[in-house]
Amino acid sequence: MNQTYATYAVEAAVKLLAIDSPTGYTQKAAAWVKNEFTSLGYKVDLTTKGGVMVTLAEGTPKNQNNGLLLAAHTDTLGGMVSEIKGNGRLRLTNLGGMKADNGETENVRVHTRGGKTIEGTLQLCNASVHVNGDYSTSPRNFNTTEVVLDEDVNSADDARALGIEVGDIVAFEPRTRVTDSGYIKSRFLDDKLSVGILLGLAKFLKDEHATPDRPVYVHITVYEEVGHGCAASCPAGVTEGISVDMGCVGAGLGCTEKKVSICAKDSHGPYNYDVVGKLIDAAKAQGADYAVDVYPFYGSDVEATLSAGVDIRHGLIGPGVYASHGYERSHVEGVWNTLKVLKGYLGV
Repeated sequence: MNQTYATYAVEAAVKLLAIDSPTGYTQKAAAWVKNEFTSLGYKVDLTTKGGVMVTLAEGTPKNQNNGLLLAAHTDTLGGMVSEIKGNGRLRLTNLGGMKADNGETENVRVHTRGGKTIEGTLQLCNASVHVNGDYSTSPRNFNTTEVVLDEDVNSADDARALGIEVGDIVAFEPRTRVTDSGYIKSRFLDDKLSVGILLGLAKFLKDEHATPDRPVYVHITVYEEVGHGCAASCPAGVTEGISVDMGCVGAGLGCTEKKVSICAKDSHGPYNYDVVGKLIDAAKAQGADYAVDVYPFYGSDVEATLSAGVDIRHGLIGPGVYASHGYERSHVEGVWNTLKVLKGYLGV
């Protein structure tokens, strides 16, 4: 496998990052993902709750009960309007792990149920430094911040006249950049970068006419950030599930943005010992630059599958991502190393 597939994966991720998809508002992103896999020639279905299920390989007759499920998610962090304030500004409640102190001063888009998109900015209440003497010491949370709409609104009635109501989805600007040095910066690389990686894997298999011996499925889920993305729709015969999500980069961990991370344990417990071992073997065989790490504050899609009662062995890998759930950063080398491990694991 050459690096063109990593470039393809990054380009696909950039396109997907441009489509707002906070948890609960993923239809457009899922439609885009479905179209991309379909255009590569794969059988694709939408699950009842809006995920995308792809059959990458049918497998040989003797391996029908040894299927592999690869899961990534296209839902992201975001916000929802919880109150239209008397001054026409909006109080939010978070979707997933979105933090107000991280999203402060970020541009947002309010998506109304009537189909309108209205721009604004998340600001600290009383955000002018020259007016607010407590600016630096004020706590940042969703009760002390508000969306200031870029419209002429001065009351709740003004905001409602625009079509805004409680329950409307608020998407944060991702600010995607790909540098000449190969770094990828954006909100929501978790996990749209890995959706791109699975598209890159799918393209490689088609281009090389590579056929894994076992059935292989891709599930692009839409509720991972709230804990039940991959809790349903596991195909019959699947014995192993691997979340392809972001790899953690931070103090005490060995991973960098240029490596692929293999997770041995997260805050829910250890991953399957044999699957982790096979992922390490695949990394070594393919010459991938990898790290094995323990994530202190993390949960993955495949753990939702296990919690739903599905009897599978599980693993977790992903490109190294720094500043998780913030303005995240990865690198094309990390994407490529992740693709190498997946190639090796599939035995193609």
